[in-house]
Amino acid sequence: MDNKMIKDLTLKQAVGKHHALGTTITLQIFGTKKNYIIQKSFDLIDHYEDLLTVNRDESEVMDINHAAGDHAVQVSSGTYDLVKLAVRESQENFGFNALIGPVVKLWHIGFKGAHVPSDDQIQEKMLLTDPYNVELNDQDQAIFLTQKGMELDLGGIAKGWIADRIRDLWYAYGVDSGIINLGGNILLVGDSPKRVNGKWIIGVQDPKEPRGDNLTSVMVPKCSAVTSGTYERYLVVDGHKYHHIIDPRTGYPVKTDLAGVTTFTKDSVEAEIECKRLFFAGKPIKGWDKNPDRIGAVFVYNDDRIKYDNFKN
Repeated sequence: MDNKMIKDLTLKQAVGKHHALGTTITLQIFGTKKNYIIQKSFDLIDHYEDLLTVNRDESEVMDINHAAGDHAVQVSSGTYDLVKLAVRESQENFGFNALIGPVVKLWHIGFKGAHVPSDDQIQEKMLLTDPYNVELNDQDQAIFLTQKGMELDLGGIAKGWIADRIRDLWYAYGVDSGIINLGGNILLVGDSPKRVNGKWIIGVQDPKEPRGDNLTSVMVPKCSAVTSGTYERYLVVDGHKYHHIIDPRTGYPVKTDLAGVTTFTKDSVEAEIECKRLFFAGKPIKGWDKNPDRIGAVFVYNDDRIKYDNFKN
């Protein structure tokens, strides 16, 4: 890419902001001023939020939850595919669990009424979080939570999956370069129009500062960047700090020396999953970079140490 092409791409932009998924979304397309693509993207986000949200009483996911212990619910292909992915990853038991909702609600960290529940209360709710108690019917695209009180919550991976669908839409419209920012979940589409080598510079969140304050930065090819950390929501009781990331293997906030980890992968839904895998591991995983879609990760520890892992650039 020569300097003239870079200038042309950066001069032509379509940009838009939108509130959805509980956050502020920013979309930026380079090389065109066709704002209708931005609006089509927002319409797609709203559509998927309507299907996947658990923050309203009506959605396809809430239909599944309401029917727990009673009957299976047939859903659209997108919802079914995402639930199937979430259940499969949950069954690996590395820390991510799309059925952890009843335990998270018990703690309620970050919201009014947050408290430290008793161990008996935690163990009771833990009985409702087994991902093997989800029946998936591929032929009918139907999902059944076999125990009453079980809850499916795709919040841990939905943003990434939706970001990937927006990228698909952009490619269909011939978009060559852009940035999808779903409130901190970043997906870089195509090559950067600002550098001859096509690489992007991405900031890594400082876990001890408000969102948007970066501790360091990395140069990466087109990819997604997702961060998991203990810094955003927590509860302090008798001098003890309880962060909001509940370990589905124990029912308590995960014990870790990590303040946060940021993963960089080809697809955004994968970045969501791998971010949680590395966060719960608490350190780099040997062989993690064998998958060519995994570009790298940055670990930030409570003592301010920073570890860069597996960067191929």
